[in-house]
Amino acid sequence: MRAVLLLSLSALVAAPALAQDAVRVHAAGSLKAALTEAAAAFAKRPDGAKVDFAFGPSGLLKERLEKGEASDVFASANMAHPKALADAGKAGPVRAFARNTLCALAGPGVKLAPATLLDAILDPKVKLGISTPKADPSGDYAWQLFANAEKLKAGAQKALEAKALKLTGGPGHPPPPKDRTVYGVIVAKGEADVFLTYCTNAILAKKEEPQLQVVSIPDDLNVGADYGMVVMTGAKAAGGRFAQFLLSPDGQAILGAFGFAPPR
Repeated sequence: MRAVLLLSLSALVAAPALAQDAVRVHAAGSLKAALTEAAAAFAKRPDGAKVDFAFGPSGLLKERLEKGEASDVFASANMAHPKALADAGKAGPVRAFARNTLCALAGPGVKLAPATLLDAILDPKVKLGISTPKADPSGDYAWQLFANAEKLKAGAQKALEAKALKLTGGPGHPPPPKDRTVYGVIVAKGEADVFLTYCTNAILAKKEEPQLQVVSIPDDLNVGADYGMVVMTGAKAAGGRFAQFLLSPDGQAILGAFGFAPPR
């Protein structure tokens, strides 16, 4: 009886320690599928640990970290947000760890091809969805795409900025569905005819909603996205090891399997 009681007390004491040892990672929502798998692989390593995530728009996550929310690693869909934390002394140096690009996710009734994409999204009858600029880098990249459009067709930037519907990624938007890609839900419901999002998101959305289209964006119009990562000041040692794992060949292979390119 005494041995059972001691064992029970030991378990109660150990439980908080195990929870405390988990690595806390704030990461861009577009990384959810890839980093969840990477975390499972990391946890199986001799030097690994459990990883707990907070996923969301990188700009909003940065604001939370600036206000003092605890984290060990911040993985952003751009380089600017982690650099801001590093410049403020809240994190170590920024490391690029992945690269993405934009694609057009479209409903089944939209006539869309790379060569005609600009004309299609300029059509007043086509509902164009994007994420929220400043709060979510995906929206910032869409804004850059609109600037590129101006070089190809006069007046395009102003027209696209005026018509673009900011449908996700902002502080007032509801959280994305737990087990689905929000972009696929938006397009499948008809809230947008075309949504400009990361190609990795578009591919996942099409798996969930096979009737949707994923269309490549021409190089002279498209925008690349460099993903940056920082280890937060005062992070657990395991947090640094998880960051290194993402940069390792094994970590890069997992990111590549989800459509991310290696950093430049």
